[in-house]
Amino acid sequence: MTGIDVDRSKVDALNAGNSYIKHIPREKIGSSVRAGLLSATTDASALSRADAVIICVPTPLSDKREPDLSYVYSSASQVARYLRRGQIISLESTTYPGTTEEVLLPLLGKNGFKAGRDFYLVFAPEREDPGRMDYTTKNTPKIVGGVTEKCTRAGSVLYSQIVSEVVAVSSTRVAEMSKLLENIYRSVNIALVNELKMLSDRMGIDIWEVIEASNTKPFGFQAFYPGPGLGGHCIPIDPFYLTWKAREYDFSTRFIELAGEINTNMPYYVVGKVMEALNSRGKSLKGSNLLLLGVAYKKNVDDMRESPSLELIRILKSKGANVSYNDPHVPIAVHHRTSTRLRSVPLSAKNIRKYDCVIIATDHSSYDYRWIVSNSKLVVDTRNATAGIRGGQVVKA
Repeated sequence: MTGIDVDRSKVDALNAGNSYIKHIPREKIGSSVRAGLLSATTDASALSRADAVIICVPTPLSDKREPDLSYVYSSASQVARYLRRGQIISLESTTYPGTTEEVLLPLLGKNGFKAGRDFYLVFAPEREDPGRMDYTTKNTPKIVGGVTEKCTRAGSVLYSQIVSEVVAVSSTRVAEMSKLLENIYRSVNIALVNELKMLSDRMGIDIWEVIEASNTKPFGFQAFYPGPGLGGHCIPIDPFYLTWKAREYDFSTRFIELAGEINTNMPYYVVGKVMEALNSRGKSLKGSNLLLLGVAYKKNVDDMRESPSLELIRILKSKGANVSYNDPHVPIAVHHRTSTRLRSVPLSAKNIRKYDCVIIATDHSSYDYRWIVSNSKLVVDTRNATAGIRGGQVVKA
């Protein structure tokens, strides 16, 4: 297997047997490199030697919240340049329905090659839950949809060598929409429970207790949990790919857009709770010293992409607060929109007592929450990490 990337540092790390992704063990990379099963290069000509090419590049949003397919175009153009007969080309990057047929197919067919005859083109979306140990690439079913039946069969054969179960669908568009449905399902349900959290707070009801009570029902209910906002490279972004594409069909995805609005507003809600908590103790937000625990977008990972913690830091700083953070998985945090660069501070009893308020933004398992509460003047908990810990200084947000 050959990995191709424009980032020389990643290529060098892989060739040295190192992992630059925290939840992928270094030992696994190292053993594969030593056995000659894995190498990396920045040379795109290596594409010509591959029997199968899997494209897994970022599909972010532009500053106007529209799909940015520049990485897909760039990668597909390189693949087209070195395309040879018999190759399987798979796009795994999440995107709007129609991308594989409308973008990749024309690029790959420029030299007269025909999909299903000269090469095989499929869409097979990535399915991953970073930090989770019970479901891996191997035992998570893989969806495969081709531009022709032959393409689907070829793609299914490819992935059956890697995963335990392949789910073949009728087209690339079905596969593309399936991935969006999975992420929109989470986005909408998280927005629902976030809205109920804000309402429950006004009504004096513990939303976490409500969720646990409802979760005892063995049918018709799946628990989703509120938080300070949405993060990661999929759920905060992918729904907007569909809302953008829907406009082409003169269709407004109001439900999806409302969910996005609620989730985007959650950092502001948390800041409001921090202000209330400080005010109740005779402190103003401006000039207060705050410690934010966790800048990764979810527990036990080092991924900061679209993390609501970064937005929390930005808003709090804009209101005059002095903000520090601690995260055992992220030694340096950079907010790319503002170019703010922070370094994780030590978490000691002496240090934590210096802060007017500690905000639990990401509930890493390595944190000792009972110790944190006992050494803090005030704790605002956005993740229910302090459940069962008594202390008048804890405020749920």
